[in-house]
Amino acid sequence: MAAEPRPGTAVSPTPTAARPGPSVPPASPVPAKAAKPAGVPAGPTPASPASPVPPKPSRAASAPLVSATPTAPAASSGASGVSVSGSAFTTELCRDIGRFGALGPAWQALHRRSRTATPFQSHAWLHSWWQSYGTPGRLRIVLVRRAGQLVAAAPLMLVHRPVPVLVPLGGTISDFSDVLLDDGCPDAAASALARALKGAARTAVIDLREVRPGAAAERLYSCWNGPRRQLADSLCLELPAVPMDELLGRLASSRAQRFRAKLRKLDSLGIEERVVPEGEIPVAVARLLELHRRQWQGRGVTPEHLSARFADHLTRAVGAMAGCGDARVTEFLLGGEVVAADLTLMSGQLAGGYLYGADPVLRAKKVDVATMLLRSGARRISGSGRAALSMLRGNEPYKHHWRPDTVHNRRFLLCRPYLEPSMLLLTGRAAARGRAAALVKRLRKA
Repeated sequence: MAAEPRPGTAVSPTPTAARPGPSVPPASPVPAKAAKPAGVPAGPTPASPASPVPPKPSRAASAPLVSATPTAPAASSGASGVSVSGSAFTTELCRDIGRFGALGPAWQALHRRSRTATPFQSHAWLHSWWQSYGTPGRLRIVLVRRAGQLVAAAPLMLVHRPVPVLVPLGGTISDFSDVLLDDGCPDAAASALARALKGAARTAVIDLREVRPGAAAERLYSCWNGPRRQLADSLCLELPAVPMDELLGRLASSRAQRFRAKLRKLDSLGIEERVVPEGEIPVAVARLLELHRRQWQGRGVTPEHLSARFADHLTRAVGAMAGCGDARVTEFLLGGEVVAADLTLMSGQLAGGYLYGADPVLRAKKVDVATMLLRSGARRISGSGRAALSMLRGNEPYKHHWRPDTVHNRRFLLCRPYLEPSMLLLTGRAAARGRAAALVKRLRKA
């Protein structure tokens, strides 16, 4: 679970030959001085992949337009349009929030067909996030269809860090990022998406942060025919999706006894729990955020969790996600009063405790809130078919009490050949930040 002190559309011609690029091992290069790149073009200015220099970008059109370009059957690699596995693909670059909203049903269906997708790739989460955090004119969502059905999607936006970069929607309040690939044609969809992304990115580096192991982005990375790098990213901790008794069985005998005593205390206090019905979600989210504020008052609460835009996002997203089984708010009551609330986000493979709040009265009663939340989560995930109870990002000491498995997220950078200096600049900056963080950690221990 997450813990504290934690709109014209350009159309890309899409040659979709399934041509995996050469195998390039991960590297930690020395940063090079980057040439000053131009911004991502907004008008329909397709550039041939063979052209060494892209056309000068034009300003975005004032009216939102959306169109799609079908690939034409062609023989082999190097053609401007090809058939992958006998099926033509079409691509679309969506830059309009209204169009993004209308994609909801098709996006959600693809999300269900993407086995490794996390809750943070759901349409409800990403569309709501853009409403609260997006910058007008920066939306860049690359879509791939086959026979009219959405089979791949990359939800991105344009930023400058300091060079043009396409990064995933969701920002720092999302624990995982990824692309979506249809499990029915993952390799062909990945190849089509890679070619579409290369056309859409143009003068920007693609920077995919917080990619979970086994994610669809790994297929995209593997078939990228151009410069690429992968770096280490955040550490996450996960438990198996088993009942509480089995989680206790993972512990040393003495520690397991202590946790059983904490569970008995919870039962003796008569703390009850209930899953909030969908119609009560807005009120319950507001209550959770207030409990969260009170819990961390004076102890370094994450400022963003107290912001109006975060509250608006969470209310919208959780309301929609709860309706389709991708989110659950659980409330804990003592004497009929809500004293704690927990938000769990779910997808096909995992469930993760995203945010919780607890009344300080529980601390006064020496209630182990983390144990209470874990028992509730283990009870509900057991038998769900999901594989992991994720504690999401963070390496807090209390998580290690349960002997969780360590999962390392990855960072994938992709670009066209002439943008490799920009990519090296980004990897160099990341390496420098890593060294600085390690130094600070050593100094704190000294």
